[in-house]
Amino acid sequence: MKLAGNTILITGGNAGIGLAFAERFIQAGNKVIVCGRREEALQNAKQKFPSLITRVSNLDSESERTALFDWVTANYPEVNVLVNNAGIQQRFNVLKADAKNNWSYFNQEITTNIEAPFHLAMLFAPFFAAKEAAAIINVTSGLAFTPFAIAPIYSATKAALHSFTVSLRHQLSATSVEVIEVAPPAVNTDLGGAGLHTQGEPLDAFADGIFKGLEEGKQEIGYGSSVNRLRMSRDEVDAHAENMYNAMKNAIE
Repeated sequence: MKLAGNTILITGGNAGIGLAFAERFIQAGNKVIVCGRREEALQNAKQKFPSLITRVSNLDSESERTALFDWVTANYPEVNVLVNNAGIQQRFNVLKADAKNNWSYFNQEITTNIEAPFHLAMLFAPFFAAKEAAAIINVTSGLAFTPFAIAPIYSATKAALHSFTVSLRHQLSATSVEVIEVAPPAVNTDLGGAGLHTQGEPLDAFADGIFKGLEEGKQEIGYGSSVNRLRMSRDEVDAHAENMYNAMKNAIE
């Protein structure tokens, strides 16, 4: 994709990976719109990068996703890039989850990580297809390829988004819309809760690495430990998943 002269919508762009991407897109000469649930976090992001355009949006709501699409395309009709970045991670033991009384809590992970990016991609794809150049970037995870057993729903949602991204790429292959997958490893952000990813890749180094992949025109971009996971054999996947579970299972016991 071209890295300058775009108008870009980033979901979950008020912190973490989304804000790091926003910073680099701004520096490259793009107009950037970010949305998130919390007004305060959006205001903090705008203080750091005054050119950011912000909008409060709860992507768990179908009507708010549609309203976001309508607002963006009406006010910024030149928009040509969607970055589906928003996501949440929950770690739990299925034997202690109490799915009978707490299903709404667990279902939020499915809504945020699957329903929202699917819906937004389907809203924007026809709009983008009429443009000279456009892109949909879906942020999945290395865990889409090697599941992290203590975050079972998260891993499954990212696997679903990976599959959807492949299908979307085929369906849009005859259009001007590029479909790109970014599959992060563990990155030092507050995903899942503060302090859970302090041993992850440094955020700035990760974001720089992803932008190098964009510059090189890659359709699937990993970084660090996720690079090899994108092409692991089934036996390697099984062994990797088992090793990760054994190393971390005490966290949910």
